Amino acid sequence: MELNTLKKQLQEHLGDGLVLIVGSGLSCAEGVPGMAALGHHLVTHIPASLSPDDTKLWEDIHPLIEKDGLEAALLKYAPSASLEAAIVQSTGEFIANAEANIISEVFNKSRTLRLTKLIPHLLKPDAGIPIVTTNYDRLAELACEEAGLGVDTMFSGHFAARLDPQDSYWSFCRSVKLVGKNVRYKFAMKANVFKPHGSLDWYHREGNPVRYAGALPLPRLIITPGLNKFRSGYESPFDKHREKANDAIDKARRFLIIGYGFNDDHLETHLTPRIKSGVKTVILTFALSPKARDIALENKNVIAAEFREEAGTSGACFIVDGAEIFYPGVDYWDLDGFVKGVLSA
Repeated sequence: MELNTLKKQLQEHLGDGLVLIVGSGLSCAEGVPGMAALGHHLVTHIPASLSPDDTKLWEDIHPLIEKDGLEAALLKYAPSASLEAAIVQSTGEFIANAEANIISEVFNKSRTLRLTKLIPHLLKPDAGIPIVTTNYDRLAELACEEAGLGVDTMFSGHFAARLDPQDSYWSFCRSVKLVGKNVRYKFAMKANVFKPHGSLDWYHREGNPVRYAGALPLPRLIITPGLNKFRSGYESPFDKHREKANDAIDKARRFLIIGYGFNDDHLETHLTPRIKSGVKTVILTFALSPKARDIALENKNVIAAEFREEAGTSGACFIVDGAEIFYPGVDYWDLDGFVKGVLSA
């Protein structure tokens, strides 16, 4: 396929009914540590003050992290509640430190987030742009605000926000007009950000979730990889965010999937069947996971791009109509390159 023909297809993809699925690959591209770096951090930073039982369990887990990866290790040995709390605390601190450095660069104008560059090219439906992310960091939320959008996370309040989807929804209403017998509401442009794995700014307060932007010496509400995430995913606020994420996926007319490897069972019950049913899909990532590659090769409604180097030349390998094509000197697999090369061309 000619590159210009491909670019036209990609441009036309960003139409009505688009849902963004954002995985850890996009945060990694901005400098947030990935799963391998997180695993290494946990091996070296889980406190020595664990109980004897947790210490024994951790001695089984941590060699597997370096060998098989964090998720595989935690799937083999489900951590106890107290060990999981230590993992959550260390994970939250590690991600938050990296996030703070990135946000500082955004604030002092030395960095513009990739997602911020994409948003001007997207349609802005009255109901908001749906963004489903498995990431704990707040870079998606920040990117939207930097692009001039409001962000609806279903929490209401600025300082100690409570989970109140209705109150959050109506907070974006800017005017009410009676037209004949019909009431018309005008809403501010916004993104609806759904975070089924939790967020760095979610905490528990008296048994209820609360959103607070600063760091607190309290357990963050984030779901770590492994068996326990299935249990945790059915508790508040994860349940509400998972439900809304799945609803957005079920109603999508097209997907733009950025840095996501199709390895999350919470989303996969809805996302992959929708893609297989024929929903047009574009996948951008540094390296396609085995599951993502299979989906792209087996479904002709999917276009996928990843980084590739052939004969010393860097470029992008696209899967289009189930076949692989290498385009030298092209970086459309990276959202930055996609915006510059496809949408701004």
